[in-house]
Amino acid sequence: MSTLRVTAEVLTVHPHPNADALELAQVGLYRAVVAKGVYRTGDVAVYIPEQAVLPLALVEELGLTGRLAGGNSDRVKAVRLRGELSQGIVCRPDALAGTDLERAAAEGADFAELLGITKWVPPIPPTMNGDVEAAPDLLPWVDIENLQRHPDVFAPGEPVVLTEKLHGSACLLTFHADEGRVQVSSKGFGAKGLALQEDPRNLYWRAVHGHDLAAVAERLAKRLGARRVGLFGEVYGSGVQDLAYGADARSESVGYALFDVSAEIGGQVRWLDPEEVFQPGEVPLVPRLYSGPYDLDTVLAHASGRETVSGREAHLREGVVIRPVAERYSPVVGGRAIAKAVSPAYLTRKGGTEYE
Repeated sequence: MSTLRVTAEVLTVHPHPNADALELAQVGLYRAVVAKGVYRTGDVAVYIPEQAVLPLALVEELGLTGRLAGGNSDRVKAVRLRGELSQGIVCRPDALAGTDLERAAAEGADFAELLGITKWVPPIPPTMNGDVEAAPDLLPWVDIENLQRHPDVFAPGEPVVLTEKLHGSACLLTFHADEGRVQVSSKGFGAKGLALQEDPRNLYWRAVHGHDLAAVAERLAKRLGARRVGLFGEVYGSGVQDLAYGADARSESVGYALFDVSAEIGGQVRWLDPEEVFQPGEVPLVPRLYSGPYDLDTVLAHASGRETVSGREAHLREGVVIRPVAERYSPVVGGRAIAKAVSPAYLTRKGGTEYE
């Protein structure tokens, strides 16, 4: 789940192909449906992204009562309006009347706190929960920003790799070579510097034991001469999310696919390519869909389609993760150069779950 920021943005306005009274306001590569004539190309307005939870007074002010997602009808979600995908809300809230939005856009000001907008946090099912302990030395995972929000993360032609993004729940494992100790966490708990105490009923610990991940990490630490190794993988199957990839996480065969690796070597934490550091069959890896020069159309084409994990195209694909072949820093996102592109069909599916 990407970082929530509510910002002022310069708009590009397009006609809506199926509605005379509507238009499409573009922010980055996102498009939000707006009433016709309210905005023109070059105007500046506030963009509220998906997964934002709005105070009910703002929902009412924007004329969206009963039209948003969630039990309180207060959460922004991607929808199709007259056949066009609308992601986020473009508006000019009364609370920002008199604010210089052009200056705010140039400075990247964040209005989330001022407007009382928070990030939606999905509930934690019992199998993903458990007793936790402080883990300040856990190797952390990072939120991946959406390519449509930050289309300039990669340069045209830059060598990149696209891997399939799986709809499961992220499992974080840190192996401490000096002590032979393993810490296991989820994305949500890991972001708080917490690890899950070992419990055979816990989904993540079941995946760790079922795929012998502690031994995998220990072997890698020895090969690299690393003090710590971090394995980041997706746990999936029925009982985890609505997309199961032909696996059943309620049985012994918990689905798992590794998507990233980090290692502390010589006092420095480095990100590593899983296909370069693991031998074939040593650990399940997320499918690699493309390797070659970066091209936006190629990325978006791979983001949609059917999943490849099960080998049976059991259901739609969530999307792809894009990273450069040569690991680097990105000034666009202020951190590691990595992004995701999500399938429109995934965003607008019915009955979807989003547990972390």
